[in-house]
Amino acid sequence: MKKLLIVGLLASASALALAKLPPPTEEAKAKAAEAAAKAAWAGKVDAYKLCKSQDKVAASYFASARAAGKETKPAAALPACADPGAFVYASPEAAKPLEASGAHSPAATATSPPGSKAPAAAIAPDKKP
Repeated sequence: MKKLLIVGLLASASALALAKLPPPTEEAKAKAAEAAAKAAWAGKVDAYKLCKSQDKVAASYFASARAAGKETKPAAALPACADPGAFVYASPEAAKPLEASGAHSPAATATSPPGSKAPAAAIAPDKKP
């Protein structure tokens, strides 16, 4: 009986744990985007440090091989190490509402439409050869 009670309590506790969480707020989304950008930048910094250390090891190897009189092949041509610079996060612009986006007609066009009252035949007469 106790085992059944314990299993029942664990099942109800797991149901509470699996309850749907509310959607993240805009602030939480922005913080997550900044964390992702910082993680990507950290990856670039790690790649830069690895590139510099590989260059240092290669230079040391060539120097010691040259001193020992060994013949070495020239190093493969690789792009230079790109320094990612300091981390700067530029938050993306929030979507502007339609009124602020400039997607609607200008005020002059809205009050006085560009159409004319002349019939279409007068505007574009048929051309006969």
